[in-house]
Amino acid sequence: MDDPVPTAGVTHEMLAVNGIQLHVALAGPPSGPPVVLCHGFPELWYSWRHQLQPLAGAGFRAIALDQRGYGTSSGPGEVADYGSDRLTADLCGLLDHFGYERAHFVGHDWGAMVVWELGRLHPDRITSIYNLSVPYSQAPAPPTAIFRAVFAGRFFYMLYFQPVGPAEAEFDADPRHFLRTMRYAAGGEGMARADARLLDAPEEGTRFLDVLGTAPEVLPGWLTEHDVDVYAEAFGRSGFFGPVSYYRNMDANWERSKDIPPSVYTFPTGFLTGSLDPVSRMMPGVAEEMASLLPDFRGTTVVDGAGHWIQQERPEETSAALLAFLADTG
Repeated sequence: MDDPVPTAGVTHEMLAVNGIQLHVALAGPPSGPPVVLCHGFPELWYSWRHQLQPLAGAGFRAIALDQRGYGTSSGPGEVADYGSDRLTADLCGLLDHFGYERAHFVGHDWGAMVVWELGRLHPDRITSIYNLSVPYSQAPAPPTAIFRAVFAGRFFYMLYFQPVGPAEAEFDADPRHFLRTMRYAAGGEGMARADARLLDAPEEGTRFLDVLGTAPEVLPGWLTEHDVDVYAEAFGRSGFFGPVSYYRNMDANWERSKDIPPSVYTFPTGFLTGSLDPVSRMMPGVAEEMASLLPDFRGTTVVDGAGHWIQQERPEETSAALLAFLADTG
């Protein structure tokens, strides 16, 4: 297929897997060990643009996909189409398409959550897991029940995302403004200036953009207006129903895997995050928890001053940490 964002050394294919069409970006020798890169919300394969060439140069076959509902991949129309059973089956179908028994998996944000679920549901398809931003965890109850208890009467975006309609309408009204604002707000620069009072915004009458603040006229060096245009063009076509529906499956995902012990993660695992990542602030102590629960946990790398979009904010550090982890897996 035509290159949606021309990138040296990167080719693109549409795969028929698991009943849908899945867009993938490919780099590196086809005979190399496969590394599958899974993006989060609201992103694309493009979020891994800085990692494709370093992986290819190290001899790996790098495969960055648009997950279902994103970019030019299929966007089914039912909420249940975005549950962990379908999302992990997409990844298994990707492996089957290329004839791989297993692969290294790298996820960021929702991509990390999908990869952790792949480890629970299909551990035999995994060589290793290296996840960014969102750690392994075992919730003691359905996630939305926990959120409602913790944020009683206050705005929390994952609860705002539960009903179909409001979030889509807010984001579809001006996709570029939303995507530009969110990129800045959750990045290191935005998080360093975040107003703690926004954490107390009332649930009633608050929208997601209300708690993000305002992006500056000149963006940080890691994010260009062209980058924003790439995301805005993609989401202008696809809309936000699919991406937001990942959140609407959190309780069903929890029910599906709540009784699967961490002992299934027998392969090497590792974790990378930024010191200013908002997920780290929401989930303190996770590095220690992963080290105590995961059988072959190889450690956590924290990049000082980085926010949520770590592989884009600090591409060199991310690629170096990932390649070091992969080398350590043998």
